[in-house]
Amino acid sequence: MLDFLKRPIQSLQDFVVLAGKAFRNIVRKPHYFDDIAIQADVIGVGSLPIVLLTGFFSGAVMALQMSKALSQYGASGQVGQIVSITLVRELGPVLTALLVSGRNASGIASELGSMKVTEQIDAMRALGTDPIQKLVTPRLIATSTMLPLLTILSDFIGLFGGYLMACVVLKLTTSDQYWTTAYRALDFQDVVQGLTKPFIFGIIVALVGCFEGLRTTGGTQGVGRATTEAVVTASVWVFVIDLIITRIFVSMPAW
Repeated sequence: MLDFLKRPIQSLQDFVVLAGKAFRNIVRKPHYFDDIAIQADVIGVGSLPIVLLTGFFSGAVMALQMSKALSQYGASGQVGQIVSITLVRELGPVLTALLVSGRNASGIASELGSMKVTEQIDAMRALGTDPIQKLVTPRLIATSTMLPLLTILSDFIGLFGGYLMACVVLKLTTSDQYWTTAYRALDFQDVVQGLTKPFIFGIIVALVGCFEGLRTTGGTQGVGRATTEAVVTASVWVFVIDLIITRIFVSMPAW
């Protein structure tokens, strides 16, 4: 009667085992620093254009959307505060994680999936190399490191986009007032929340991509399925973890 639960429970168990091995390998030798640097370049620098572009237009659209509502209450000078809080707490981390998930979780899954179906991973084991140490841990370290940095850049570019829309295009407020309200609206807890989320999102994106890639079967069609499942699963977990982290920070007293 409960046969339909066997596959998801088995998948969850395998995922936890993979995550445990990947984290354990962080402190174990050998350390493949070259692979970490390569993955950081692919994930961080490679994702930079799309992240900055999305962040800029997110801030601009947010300022545009809020301009009418704030003007009705004579509070158009607070547009910087709203853009700042929304981007740093929520929109910046989530949008950046979704973009990295779509670009890199799929890439990780397809790359490892291709290695799996062509038996390259089995060849690594035969030569005495741990595939998780060589393939998974560098991607885990690189993604969890680069995603917070990408989020910081996305938040700043989003604030700049909001500034151009609010101060240059719509002339809702002055430059000094915009940047002052944007800065003062943030406290230390907001910054911690805005950096904790992308760090955990990076772990999820990397592990899901590696997990789907390493369990690929069925040739090229299997690689396609693994890529799709990696993007969908990572994106869903980004929203789930986002809700959990937000709930924790909302219930905490102000720092």
